[in-house]
Formats: sequence, C-alpha cells, structure tokens
Amino acid sequence: MDPDGNRFESDPAEVLPEDPGLPSGWAAEAPDGTDEAVVARLTELLRAHERVARGWAGASEDDVLVEVSERGLAMRENLVVRDEAGEIRAWGSVHDRAAGRMLYVHVVDRDLPGPAASACSDVLFTWAEAQAREVGAARGRAVQQIDTGAFQDDERQHGWLEGRGFERVRTWWQMTRPVSAGEAGLVPDPVDWERGGVRFRRVGTAPDGMPDEQDLRAVHDVLEGAFTDHFNSAEETFDEFIHRLEEDPGHRWDHWWLAELLDGDVPEACGALVGTVSESASGPDGSYVAYLGVLGSARGRGVATGLLHTIIADAAASGRDLVGLEVDADSPTGAHGLYTSMGWQTRYVTESWHKDVRV
Repeated sequence: MDPDGNRFESDPAEVLPEDPGLPSGWAAEAPDGTDEAVVARLTELLRAHERVARGWAGASEDDVLVEVSERGLAMRENLVVRDEAGEIRAWGSVHDRAAGRMLYVHVVDRDLPGPAASACSDVLFTWAEAQAREVGAARGRAVQQIDTGAFQDDERQHGWLEGRGFERVRTWWQMTRPVSAGEAGLVPDPVDWERGGVRFRRVGTAPDGMPDEQDLRAVHDVLEGAFTDHFNSAEETFDEFIHRLEEDPGHRWDHWWLAELLDGDVPEACGALVGTVSESASGPDGSYVAYLGVLGSARGRGVATGLLHTIIADAAASGRDLVGLEVDADSPTGAHGLYTSMGWQTRYVTESWHKDVRV
C-alpha cells in the first residue's frame, strides 16, 4: 500500500540559497540511491557517526536504503554535500512521517575539521527547514515540526541543534532483554493463546498469502487509540502506517500480534504488538518491539504482559537471544517499570530534539 505521495521539493537548488556557504569547490545535491557506491558511502558515514556518538556501530546498507531507495523516496527526500574531490562528507534526510511531524536525519563526516563540518551542518539545517515549509504547506499546516534524534553523549550534535533553535524535548531508553531457549514455553503457543478472557494471536493470513487487511486495520486502530495521549502523538493514515513499517529492514508480517477481549459475542481488539527482526553478524538474531499499545479500556488485564510474553516465547522458539525495545523515560503509563520488572535493561540512551518552523 502506498501513501499519497512525496510532498517535498526534489531539487535542492529550489530551496537552498545560491551561495549556501560551503568551502570553495564543494556542492550540495540530491544523492542517487541506485548507485551502490553512494549507498556504501552513506552507510560508512552513518556507522562512523554511531561509533563516535554511541560507542559502537549498528547501521547497515538496508538502513540507508530505507531513506534513499525508490520506495523510501515516496515519503522522503535526501541531500548530500560533496567536497572538491567529489567525496560525500555530509548527508541529510527528511521524512514526511505524519501530519505536522517531519523526521530529520543529520549526519556529518566525523573526520572533518571544525569549520568545514559546521558549514556542512548549516547547509543541511537550511535545507531541512526549507523542506519543512514545503511539506507543511502541502499538508495545509501553519507550523511544521522538525523531529530529529541524537545520542545522549553526542556533544557536537547537541551544540549544532541548540545553535539552530532546536529544543531537547524527550529522553528514550533503548532497552534489551536476554532470551533463553526455555522461554519458548512462556506461553502455550505464540501463534494463538488465551488467558483471563483475553486472546493473543498473530494477524490472520488472507487466501493470497498476504496478511488479513481487517486485522492490519485493527492493529492500526489500536495503536492510534492507545497513543492519543502520549508524547508527540500525530495522526497517521492507515496507508502511511503500512508503507512505513514495510520499509523496516527487519519487517516480518508474522511478527504482528493482536490482543482481543472475549467478554462479548464478538472478540474486541484491545492491544497490538508490532515486532521486527534485528539481524546479527556475530551471533543469533534478536527480536524488537517496534510498537506495543493497549487501549485504556483494557488496561489492568495483563494485555501488555501477555503480548510481551508472546514475542519473548516466539524469539526463544526461533533461536534468538534477545528482545529489544524503546521506552519513553517519562511515559505517563510507567511502561519502563513493567519492562524492568520483566528483565529489560537500558543499553544506551537517545534524545528527541524538536523545532517548530512557521510555514
């Protein structure tokens, strides 16, 4: 399923000043996502960024292709800065994530000296703010939010963000939990099981082998309803939701689960978990909880715990050794307490930084 289409300006010359302030001979342009050398270089830059800012690199070419491939460009636009030798030294990506919310990736070569690095950073920010005005106007917004992330200890990135008027608005704990083979029996069957009047099951499969659309819409509806009162919640259409999650390199349809109340004649969807697979080059793969939501009317009935037990049991049965997730350090539901009690521990910390741009 595809969303409504790209609302950004694809030609950097249309949104950047004639003299963007780069060193002599340097240029800003849209990258060719079909060029293997370009993808390899962007991956190299992203991994170096992670090593310096977090202490280790985890990105792969698949993560870059999410941003620059033809499918990714349905909702994104990219900019690179090349030096006088043609080498890519900086990369920015903007993502029309939902109405009023634009995600922004900002990566500058960690080997660049200060003045050149700052010049690249300024160009990326100028371009991103112009793109925010473009997408905001296309969506009929008076103000467009730019939402970008940073690792907790990345002082260079923090300084650039503060200098461009961004505010640090949230802290996120990136947590992992070890999984043992014996936990495959944590639930009777990860495909379908019941407890306390709640049924936990994978989304159904249609005759053509694809997931049942009614179940997918139920997952979307539950997550939209569960996060209405959460930080930075923004309405996302069903088509946008499906398109975005299908892009994840770890996407698997058999990692989507629904929880249903069995109180009445017809099962009522009350919880949902969207999982992915995180591949490892050095050991067993892991599972990841991309989304976990429970409607307010069903809280207190063990729905979240049941869904988490389900993905843990599925991971154990699949030979995986961990389950990861992200939690809002200031979650109004106290979700981090549940995760900690179930064995999750914080591996590293990230932050959200926002800037509102008048359209």
